[in-house]
Amino acid sequence: MGRKDFTYLEEPRIREQEWGHLRTPEEGKKVEADRDTYGTFYFRIPDGESAADVYDRVSDFFGTLHRDFEKSKYPYNAIIITHGMSIRLFLMKWFHWTVEEFELLANPANCDIVLLERHGDEKYVLKTPYINTTNPITIIRDR
Repeated sequence: MGRKDFTYLEEPRIREQEWGHLRTPEEGKKVEADRDTYGTFYFRIPDGESAADVYDRVSDFFGTLHRDFEKSKYPYNAIIITHGMSIRLFLMKWFHWTVEEFELLANPANCDIVLLERHGDEKYVLKTPYINTTNPITIIRDR
């Protein structure tokens, strides 16, 4: 099975967070420490993006996806392949998580599968357990 056997779209809005210019490993660790101190969502990486910037891109993509799902000929299922931060921000947007809830969660690891399942009441449920760095948490909310 190859690319010609299914429909796909490369979507630049859900690309990885921009980390700015190349840095030494020590400089990269300093940026990560500063971000951890300030907060992941609002901290803007020097010459790069904050998670809030990525959230704006993901939100724009989300709007397009929502409109596409309303089309009669759009597939019933979609597979979205992207980076951990973009997945985390997509889930934040989808489930209306607060910044505080976002900060409790870690990014999914590379190649992790995150499954959203649609129930008969047209609500989506996050079926994949979501783990932060210290404690498993479950955010249950009907929105």
